[in-house]
Amino acid sequence: MLEGKTGMVRSVSVRAVAKLGIASALTLFLGGCGSFNLPSFSSSPPSAAVEPGTGPEVPATIRPDEIVGRWGLASYQNPADRARTEVAAKAQCKQPYVIGAGSSGGVIMHLADQATPQELRLKGSQGGKNYIGPPGPAGGEQDREIVSFDGRVLITRFTDQDAATRYGNMVYVRCAPRA
Repeated sequence: MLEGKTGMVRSVSVRAVAKLGIASALTLFLGGCGSFNLPSFSSSPPSAAVEPGTGPEVPATIRPDEIVGRWGLASYQNPADRARTEVAAKAQCKQPYVIGAGSSGGVIMHLADQATPQELRLKGSQGGKNYIGPPGPAGGEQDREIVSFDGRVLITRFTDQDAATRYGNMVYVRCAPRA
């Protein structure tokens, strides 16, 4: 009688293990379904998938030649300090920050925490904002947003939160042309 019970227990546990194995296999198979697409048998052409944040390149509304030149530079954190900071930036024209013209249509400026300036692009965005940064989608981690520009005063802010906190709002005031 003991053998019969052992055989029955064994067959129950073999069935339980088999069911558990099948359930595990199905879980793995169904979990992988989200990572691939099955072929479509419809007659409509497949739609092109666009990655988020990418799309057609939008030109900036500010041209590189509009910001090339000599600038006094200062920065502020508190918006109430903007006017005072513009005066401080103007005073820096004795030692101006020079934004040069790049060889491929960009501007020569520094990235955050970089000692050597490099050619950066002016980029537009779908939302109408303008950015200055390395090639790539507008608003990238190394970009700076152009907060405002009136031809005489340029205000930018880094998109990277850490850099934005350290550098604040960068105020560039155009220096008078040399006499």
